[in-house]
Amino acid sequence: MSRSENMSRIRGKDTAPELAVRRALWAAGLRYRLHDKRLPGRPDLVFPSRRAVVLVHGCFWHCHEGCPAFRIPSTRREWWSAKLSTNVMRDARVQAQLQEAGWNVFVVWECEARDPVRLRELADSLLQLKAQ
Repeated sequence: MSRSENMSRIRGKDTAPELAVRRALWAAGLRYRLHDKRLPGRPDLVFPSRRAVVLVHGCFWHCHEGCPAFRIPSTRREWWSAKLSTNVMRDARVQAQLQEAGWNVFVVWECEARDPVRLRELADSLLQLKAQ
């Protein structure tokens, strides 16, 4: 399979890590909205009453430093470096915009979405935020 075919199969919504996070938070009793278009960056999960958003980042696409899943491909390295650094800059800008608007921002990395302890910690953090 060519790289182009492989990359064309990658989706931005309803990814396996996102679904794992959603299942864990739903099981903890947290209710959310998905991909709110009114917010910067269309966060993956939105908790309006808690003024919180959860961003589920893929380790490759969002450059998770130190993670074995993040490695710049050996072909077209310059192009990939530019593409991925643009993603990181956009992430920082979106998070800053959300925080300036008064939202609590939580980031869950793809590798963390497989860890039930990390997901429980996320749920606990969200539950501690007072519902308005």
